[in-house]
Amino acid sequence: MTRPPSETPGSRLADGFPAPKLEQWRALVDKALKGADFEKRLVKRTADGLKIEPLYTRSDALSSALDAVPGAAPFTRGAKPVRAGWDIRTFHIESDPKVANAAILEDLEGGVTSIALQVGYGLAPTKEALGTALDGVLLDVCPIILVSGDRFFDAAAALNAVWDARGITPADRRGSLGADPLGTLAMSGRLSEPLDTALARSVALMKTTEASPGVQVMTADGVIAHNAGASEAQELAVTLSTLVAYLRAAEHGGVLPAQALKKINVSLAADIDEFSTIAKLRAARRLIWRVADASGAGDAAAAVTINCPTSYRIMAKRDPWTNILRTTIACTGAALGGADAIVVLPFTFALGKPDAFSRRVARNIQIVCQEESHLGRVTDPAGGSWYVENLTDDMAKKAWEVFQDIEARGGMFAALNSGYIQEMIAKTAQARAKDIATLRQELTGVSAFPLLGDDGVHAESWPAPVATSTKAVVEVVPLKPHRLGEAFEALRDEADAHGGFKVFAASMGEIADHNVRTTWVKNYLAAGGITALVSDGYKTPEAAAEAFKRSGAAAACICSSDAVNASLAQPTAEALKAAGAKLVLMAGRAGEQEAALKAAGVDQFLFAGADAVATLRGLQERLR
Repeated sequence: MTRPPSETPGSRLADGFPAPKLEQWRALVDKALKGADFEKRLVKRTADGLKIEPLYTRSDALSSALDAVPGAAPFTRGAKPVRAGWDIRTFHIESDPKVANAAILEDLEGGVTSIALQVGYGLAPTKEALGTALDGVLLDVCPIILVSGDRFFDAAAALNAVWDARGITPADRRGSLGADPLGTLAMSGRLSEPLDTALARSVALMKTTEASPGVQVMTADGVIAHNAGASEAQELAVTLSTLVAYLRAAEHGGVLPAQALKKINVSLAADIDEFSTIAKLRAARRLIWRVADASGAGDAAAAVTINCPTSYRIMAKRDPWTNILRTTIACTGAALGGADAIVVLPFTFALGKPDAFSRRVARNIQIVCQEESHLGRVTDPAGGSWYVENLTDDMAKKAWEVFQDIEARGGMFAALNSGYIQEMIAKTAQARAKDIATLRQELTGVSAFPLLGDDGVHAESWPAPVATSTKAVVEVVPLKPHRLGEAFEALRDEADAHGGFKVFAASMGEIADHNVRTTWVKNYLAAGGITALVSDGYKTPEAAAEAFKRSGAAAACICSSDAVNASLAQPTAEALKAAGAKLVLMAGRAGEQEAALKAAGVDQFLFAGADAVATLRGLQERLR
């Protein structure tokens, strides 16, 4: 807590004990580190280079957070004084209106409170298609959110026609028309009309929906940048620059910022890092207020809702059951961070079209978080945490710095047109990919504890994108989405295409001697689709060689402790080569024995810190 509650003498458990000092803690830590560098071992850094300390104390409390309360500018702690939960939303991509309708009704009956619809790539942007898809939906109660790319104007007209046909008055209409020309350009790399025209049409929709306070028109979407690999600050900066571009367009079209902000919503991804998600949403509200305040409409920032889909890039194709864990953590982060609406992607989303079961799991994650865990009943529970407050502040400052850089280059469109946005995000994505490849960042079920064989999960493939017949008027290099585990998944696919690979584990000594490295090797190889044939171990090189002959494998890997390797690694390598091993590997660094071990027959050493993707790819080539 930032400030302690009032206490009576003797009421504290620590009374009578000397107050601990940070220096004492640091001395104990240095002793445990045994000379290792404190910064390198215990201080972490985010993708933006922001420091995460191992310990935060009262001295780290921010003066700006002391009197901050929810519902007051700059809205870091929330746009409302009291929070009553969030909008449980599902996202539907389906070209058949009747199939979409059945799924939508099932979701609504299961507890969903709003529906997002892909239009254009999914449903046709017509009154008939939307009317069929929304048959039986209470449109004066259920918000409808359109995701329609450069077909937003047609989709908006179709939804308005459905509202009219159902007799829904303008005041009772709920939803978002999803106009996002800059987001569409960033994601697809093209617009079928000039940007100024698309922005003017968006502003026109703002004017035609003045009598519908429950209908938003435009979306400033940072999720596109996130899925392409952006850091938290970059995602916020792109969102902010997009928001500013839309406010300028609105003002140019005669809609003042105070009114325009009520017609714009923001989308940010909920990631696997729960605290980063919480800090990102808190920082987003502060930054939106700062832009609104500079526009003379600070109070209107409270009207900007934040939508949070769980991150697509964290989803795995292999062992997709682990996606349930990922999306639950992401949903929790979004809920605790104060998201106004959350979409949990079904756990099979990376494989293809979600079925009824995967949709049910997705919505139940939200229902458990909201209705059973009551996460939405506490307003900004992370507020006052020295760690979260500092992370929020650092993230907001870094995002503002990147935002100013984008604006100095002419704004979001100019930065996309020049390739600056794409290059900036690509550098971050490449650095993250390196961390994943070297296992500094592990992916459960992908690079850590992967499951070999059929995981039992299958999904209908997504339909192929329909080629557009409209000519591109504006073109840029698109921000392509990618998932974190794609490099390892490609290795698994390659292994499957060759019927799988196997390596005999020559685990030497007792289980206590080899278990750590045997387990590590088993998981390491499995990440590349290679099966390790493990056992309880072998006492002698001869026993290991005989077992290798019976295994049918062409390669072997020596696994044991440094102490056992010192006496058994060389003779074991010689015995394995004599038994016909075409490739002999060894777990661990060779150290001073490298030359002798290579002479004995060890072809390659496997150890943490090396590029696992490159290593496993090389092993696959040698095992074919």
